[in-house]
Amino acid sequence: MQNIPQRSFGIDYDCNCFVKNGSPFRYISGSIHYSRIPRYYWKDRLMKMKMAGLDAIQTYVPWNYHEPRRGTYDFSGDRDLEYFLQLAHETGLLVILRAGPYICAEWDMGGLPAWLLEKESIVLRSSDLDYLSAVAKWMSVLLPKMQRHLYQKGGPIIMVQVENEYGSYFACDYDYLRFLQKLFRQYLGNEVVLFTTDGASKTHLRCGTLQGLYATVDFAPGVNVTAAFLTQRASEPSGPLVNSEFYTGWLDHWGHRHSVVPTQRIAKTLNEILAHGANVNLYMFIGGTNFGYWNGANMPYMPQPTSYDYDAPLSEAGDLTEKYFGLREVIGMYKQLPEGLIPPTTPKFAYGKIRLQKVGTVLEVLNKLSSAGPVKSTYPLTFVQLKQYFGFILYRTVLPKNCTEPTELASPLNGVHDRAYVSVDGVPQGVLERGVSLAINITGKAGANLDILVENMGRVNFGRFNNDFKGLVSNLTLDQDTLVEWEIYPLDVDGAVNHDISGQSEQLPRSLGNPSSYEAPTFYTGKLSIPGGIPDLPQDTYVKFPGWTKGQIWINGFNLGRYWPARGPQLTLFVPSNILVSSEPNNITVLELEQSPCSA
Repeated sequence: MQNIPQRSFGIDYDCNCFVKNGSPFRYISGSIHYSRIPRYYWKDRLMKMKMAGLDAIQTYVPWNYHEPRRGTYDFSGDRDLEYFLQLAHETGLLVILRAGPYICAEWDMGGLPAWLLEKESIVLRSSDLDYLSAVAKWMSVLLPKMQRHLYQKGGPIIMVQVENEYGSYFACDYDYLRFLQKLFRQYLGNEVVLFTTDGASKTHLRCGTLQGLYATVDFAPGVNVTAAFLTQRASEPSGPLVNSEFYTGWLDHWGHRHSVVPTQRIAKTLNEILAHGANVNLYMFIGGTNFGYWNGANMPYMPQPTSYDYDAPLSEAGDLTEKYFGLREVIGMYKQLPEGLIPPTTPKFAYGKIRLQKVGTVLEVLNKLSSAGPVKSTYPLTFVQLKQYFGFILYRTVLPKNCTEPTELASPLNGVHDRAYVSVDGVPQGVLERGVSLAINITGKAGANLDILVENMGRVNFGRFNNDFKGLVSNLTLDQDTLVEWEIYPLDVDGAVNHDISGQSEQLPRSLGNPSSYEAPTFYTGKLSIPGGIPDLPQDTYVKFPGWTKGQIWINGFNLGRYWPARGPQLTLFVPSNILVSSEPNNITVLELEQSPCSA
């Protein structure tokens, strides 16, 4: 019997390469985020990546996705990371794991859990002791699970990234990086390659790298590849050249054009990278979807949409694109492409129009949304202070005086995080929006209810404003006087949707004379029946919102995400077939925040 080489993966500084089982190895990898793709489709997407000629995939672990509340861990269903790793392994793909704790990723708060902000002065991503103790606790749960999947142990994980582009953060705290290095080594052992990723410039690499963590860079198509790798060489004089994020497209923001990067441009630079003998990861290979409330935001405050399509080689829905075949061709110039058929684009089905029925406004169904009732406070409290991290909270006070003439309601310190739907005794007055609209005029009688429904639009995921508090984070003024004595209703909208929001609602008196083009935030429900007699249904589809403005949609209780066709660029939401059922009608619930076509 011959000796089967022991599974090993490491760095050879003499040949400037990685070494796998004793032989020089170069990887071509692609990013896929399991948190953005339903578990049902993991296998399909991984197969398509394998058939494009990739050796490996790269994925982020979003801490807040697995520890939604302090000490409560979830690795089930769509969050079953170990099953995802196992599927990658079975598909013949190696894994480059980006374990955080911070990931950026255009994901809410860069993957950091919002409950960290319960200590308001916390310095995230630093040696702040409260931050470190939370990180240590989380890593003591995550890393032992990952250790079983290391390449050396027979699993797919060849490398683990520590933190993420730390050189782009203001703190520049080497003690923090040392702490992480020690923690990762403690749980993962000394064999696994630990690495960092930073922008390809001296300034980024200065604070992002640490001796003992292999420094890699990221850069976009169109740059001077030789120069970019020379910046990596300043940190790592020998060892493999690695671009950990070679961008195949770019992210979107609400109200901005959809990013598109031409295939030829990417193919040209990819060819140059591979000609250098370098290792490369295509970010993203498939972007996927920010379901629910998971999208992040950038500063000045600009939230990202529900779609994370990224103009990647596989579309948000996993479709094969011209870019997929263009990049596969380049890869085929450097290695043997796998034999066999590429799984086809999934079929889509147009189910037609859905009739929606009005259930009631948020105020009318308030008792269902906030069973525990309000918290009373002199001044407004934030989401975190109320231990609610996502969605919506209703702030109520009474008008301290008659406002028969239009009177200015303002957030002088830009403290509406992020969007507030204002009404007086149920009559809509307008919208306050972070960084956009800091004051509106309202009218109403003294003693009338002033209701402010605040939406968390997604936490900042990049840069120093990561500590993004939500809700009314500073006082509101009416005619320059501070408003006090609030009743604050945490709203469990998702829970209410899952327990059938329709049924008896409290009918509020309808007042005439609505001063704005806004309507009160309102719930609508409808049913979608999958037609019989057609094979292979249900199939994937998209939902469109003609005449609707902005809101949230649920299908069978699954929070599909935010829609905002009034601002764009995203006009349709991807509906994966796995959330639909054919055995009975599908329940559709819509929360329209501004204006629906139903009232026209």
